[in-house]
Amino acid sequence: MDTHARTPHSRRERPAKPPLTRAGIVSTAVGLLRAEGLERVTMRRLAQELDTGPASLYVYVHNTAELHAAVLDELLGEVVPIPAGTDRDWRDRLAHVLTSYLEVLFAHPGLARSALVARPSGEHYLDLVEAVLALLDEGGVPPGRAAWAVDLLLQFATVTAAEQTTRDRGVAAEEDRDALAAALRDVSRDRHPHIAALGTELLSGSGRTRLAWGIDVLIGGLLTTPRPDTGPSQDQRG
Repeated sequence: MDTHARTPHSRRERPAKPPLTRAGIVSTAVGLLRAEGLERVTMRRLAQELDTGPASLYVYVHNTAELHAAVLDELLGEVVPIPAGTDRDWRDRLAHVLTSYLEVLFAHPGLARSALVARPSGEHYLDLVEAVLALLDEGGVPPGRAAWAVDLLLQFATVTAAEQTTRDRGVAAEEDRDALAAALRDVSRDRHPHIAALGTELLSGSGRTRLAWGIDVLIGGLLTTPRPDTGPSQDQRG
């Protein structure tokens, strides 16, 4: 009896593909981001990388915006807060968390623009929100105010990163800055006296210096500005 002839053989010429999972899809997307940039992280390109059809991915990720948000969430695992008990006060540590978040966005410019329309909601994003809220609580910010402040702080960081990474793109951006500097320098003192008085001071300071100052302004302001349209208990520590 020829048992060899009856042994079934796979018709596939390659090993079976691993099953699709959301975690695996996001991990592959992060690899594409690092290798080819966010512009190449599309459902079609990702399907090619995973050797499947784009329709199969929509079971796990609804659209490209959600995919980009999931990629950002994965990268937010790189944001590491400074623990309590150090010689750095809560404001300094809060500024560090926000700057660390910005560094992730600066490293991948497209993500900042994507985050403006599709906010992440995974575990790493929740860790970031928790870290900011814990620092605000340590600083004595009332709970209701802190609940709004965390959104304000992260929005400021996201918009700043999106603006700076968009501006810092090649020769055209440098020409735009030069044109604005020239316009400020040659402004009419009669029509725009305040601009003329400040002159190039309007463009002074590096982007990072102005960013750090902006964070300080927000932190200082949220300590003294109550949240409107809420009951007293919402903006008091109790």
